Amino acid sequence: MSTELLPPVAPDVLADAVEQLSARLRKKLDAAIPGCADRAAATADGAVEVRFGEDAAVTLRPGPSGTVANAEQAVCTCLLAPRCLHRAAVLGAAPIAGGEGGAGGGDDAGTGGTASSGTASDTGTASDTGAEPEKAAPAADVAAMAVAPAALTAAQVRAATVLWDAAAEALSAGVTAGGAVVQAELLRAAHTVRLAGLPRAEASALRVVRSLRAARERSEGQRLADLTGAFRELLAGAALLASGSADTGAAGSARRVYEQGGSLRVYGLCREPVLSATGYGGVTTHLIGSDGAGYTVSDVRPGGLARAKGAGSAAVALGGAVLDHAGLARGGLRIVGATVSADGRLGAGRGVGATPLHGVDWSGEPAAALFARPVREAMAAVLADAVPGTGGPGSPASSLLGCDVEVIGAAGDSVVVRVAGGGPLLRLRPAHPHPELSHAANLRRIAEHPGLALRVLGRPDLERTATLRSLAVGPVPGASATLRLPDAWKGRADLGYDRLQGEHFPRGTGGTAVCGPVTVGPDALAEAPLWRVRRLLETGVAGGRRAVAEVGRGTDADALSARLTRAGLGGAAHLARALTVEAGRRPRDIFGRLTDPSADAYTRAWLASAVHLAAAERSLVAASWS
Repeated sequence: MSTELLPPVAPDVLADAVEQLSARLRKKLDAAIPGCADRAAATADGAVEVRFGEDAAVTLRPGPSGTVANAEQAVCTCLLAPRCLHRAAVLGAAPIAGGEGGAGGGDDAGTGGTASSGTASDTGTASDTGAEPEKAAPAADVAAMAVAPAALTAAQVRAATVLWDAAAEALSAGVTAGGAVVQAELLRAAHTVRLAGLPRAEASALRVVRSLRAARERSEGQRLADLTGAFRELLAGAALLASGSADTGAAGSARRVYEQGGSLRVYGLCREPVLSATGYGGVTTHLIGSDGAGYTVSDVRPGGLARAKGAGSAAVALGGAVLDHAGLARGGLRIVGATVSADGRLGAGRGVGATPLHGVDWSGEPAAALFARPVREAMAAVLADAVPGTGGPGSPASSLLGCDVEVIGAAGDSVVVRVAGGGPLLRLRPAHPHPELSHAANLRRIAEHPGLALRVLGRPDLERTATLRSLAVGPVPGASATLRLPDAWKGRADLGYDRLQGEHFPRGTGGTAVCGPVTVGPDALAEAPLWRVRRLLETGVAGGRRAVAEVGRGTDADALSARLTRAGLGGAAHLARALTVEAGRRPRDIFGRLTDPSADAYTRAWLASAVHLAAAERSLVAASWS
C-alpha cells in the first residue's frame, strides 16, 4: 500500500478516531483501510482528499510541520463524522508520525544503513524529524547530568504499566489478529508514555506498530525476525519501567543532549550511506579523534534513495568548515568549542568553529589502532557496548571494527575472508543491500580476486556468526597483492560511494577461472538447536497466542523439549515448555467464560524465552570471532 500522498498522523489522533467507532464499525475497519492511499489526491490548497463515493470525502490538512497533529485537521463530510469509518480508515492508512528521532530510543533512519539503528541530522541544520537544531547543554545542565539518575515517578510507572498491558495484548493477538484496533491501543499507550516523559518506550512502541503494519501488508523487506526483536525490545523495556526498579536513565531523552567537548582534532575514516524504510536518506561520516575516540557527523533527512546517494558529496554544516562529506571522510577538522552527544555525534551549536586538517592514512595514528587490535578483543568491546535487549549495536561511533584479511572467494552474497595471522574466517556482507548503492557490486568485484590482501573497516553483524558489514576497504601496508587506489582516495574506498574498477586490483589475484563458490564451515548459530526456539517465538508473533497453544497441544512441544535437552540446552527447553503450557492455559467457568483473560502471564513466559534466546545467540556470535 503506497502512502506517498497521505501525511503522517500523530498516534493519539489515530487512537482517538478508532476509539470513537462503534463495536460494529471497528470490525469493519481493517477491511476499509486498504485502498485509501490509492484514492488519495492533493487539493489546490495543500490538503489531501480521499473520496468514498459521492457522499463522503475525508480531508487531511496537516499543520506547518507536515503532520496531522490534532483531530480538527482530519474531517469527513458524511453524517456520522467524526465517529465514522471513513475518517478512521484514512487515518489508519496514513504513516504514523513521531518516534523517528530521540536520542533515547533510536529511530528508523539508522546510521547502519538499515531501518534499525538511529541517527538524526546533527550537523546544525534541522533534524530529520523537522525539529529545531540540537543545542549544547549549559554548564549547569552538564553538571546536573553527572549526578546519578533519579528514580521514576509514580506517573511514569503507571504509564509504563499501561504500555506493558497494550503490548501484551498485541503480542497475544499476533500479526493475524493485530489489526487497526489492536494497533490503536498500542498507539494510545505510546502517547501515554510520551506524556509521562518516557521517549525511549514511545519509540519502541511506534516501531512495533510500524512493523505490525508492514507485516500485515506483506511489505517487501519486512522480516518476521525484525518484528520479533521489536517486540522483545518493547516488552523488556516496559517490564523494567513498570517494575519501578529503573531510574530516569532508562527513560531515554526526547532530545539528544550535547555537552561541551572543548577543542578536538578529528580525522575521517569513511562515509556510510543511510537509507531507511521510512523514507529517510543521507550520509554518516565516521571520524576518529586524536585520542582514539570515535565520532560521527550525520546528515539524514526525508528523501530516500536519491538523498542517500547525493548526500555523500553534500556540504558539512559544522562550524563554518568548507568541506563536503567526501572531503571530511578523507580529511580532518580542528574543532573549537565542540559539542558532543553521549553517542559521539558532533553538533553545530553556537560558538562551534572548525578548520580543515590534512587527513591521516589508515596506516598512521590514530586510525592504525583500529586495525592493530585483535578481532576477538575488538568484537568483545562491540558486544559490551551493544544496546541491551535490542540485539543492535550501541553508539555508531563505537561499533566499528577493523582488520587485515585475505580474500578466499564468494559464498552467496558474501565474501569469505580469513583474518591475517591465522585468524578466523569471516563473511563480508554489504552494509546496505539496495542495488542502487555500491556495496554489493564492490563486494562482488572483491570476491573475484582470491589471495587479495585487504584492510577492512565495518560494523559487526550481531545477528550472524563471524559476519562484518563492510563500510570501507584499503590496501594492507607492505603487501604486494593488495589494492592500488588513486592518490585522491587517500588509501581507502568507501564501499557505499566509490566504485572499485579493474585497475584498482593487482595482477594475478583475479579471474573467474580460479574463483568459484567457496564452501565454508558450519554456521554455529544456524546449526544450533536454538533455531527451534526462534521458530516458536516467531510463531507466536505471527499467529498469536493461539498458534503457540497449538504447538503445545501436539507432539511438537515434546519433541522441541527433548531435542533441546539432548543438546545440553536445558534452560531453553524449560522456558519453551513453560511458554507452550502458558499459551494453552485458558481457564473457564461453568458457563464457558474465561476466568483469567489477561495476557500478562503468557507475555512474561514469551519474554523470558526471548531474552534467554538472545543471550544464547549472542554467546555463539562472540565465540565465532575467536
